[in-house]
Amino acid sequence: MPGLLEAFDVLAWDLPGHGRSPAAAADFTISDLADGVLDAVDAARGGGRNQEIHYAGDSIGGAVGLHLLLDHPGRVAAASLICTGARIGEPRNWLDRADLVERSGVDAVVDGSRQRWFGPGFGERHPDRADALLDSLRAADPVDYGRACRALASYDVRDRLGKVTAPVLAVAGSHDQPTPVATLREIADGVVHGRLEVLDGVAHVAPAEASEEVTTLLRDHHS
Repeated sequence: MPGLLEAFDVLAWDLPGHGRSPAAAADFTISDLADGVLDAVDAARGGGRNQEIHYAGDSIGGAVGLHLLLDHPGRVAAASLICTGARIGEPRNWLDRADLVERSGVDAVVDGSRQRWFGPGFGERHPDRADALLDSLRAADPVDYGRACRALASYDVRDRLGKVTAPVLAVAGSHDQPTPVATLREIADGVVHGRLEVLDGVAHVAPAEASEEVTTLLRDHHS
């Protein structure tokens, strides 16, 4: 999303054991991940703390964003929460998924992710982009992928949404199965200053599926 680099200083992060991030030393919660994001921001700024940030995150990244808003309310000027929820899925399903990946490897969930992540025809129109995302999933450390699943199993901030006072943009994909439109509407309606945008034909990875539309929404919301 190069359009963001023209307007903001962007710091991207990966989950533990994913992408360029090292494996975690122990289990973690979504709140722990939020703390880690702020630590990374403060380190990138040369140790300066208590400065406000603008945050955007998709899926589990959106869950991290909600914990940033709740646990560190003075640090987040505004947030965009994309294809996510105040709770995501059912705890039992996440625990079963963690067990499967820890037993059989991340390959065991790649085909299912291919079906759920992308809207109709995206994989055919943009095979390189879809394959790159799935390859990044396939390369994840299975132990840390399982830890992320277990973190989502214990994640539920629905009863705390009313405490979020920073402006929140909730972005939903019309074809998103893991976090359907209703879960984003719950966020937009539950926080003090929320707004919902729905992207037609998009599923669970809106920043990849509709990068121009998401870039425009983020620039408008965070300007």
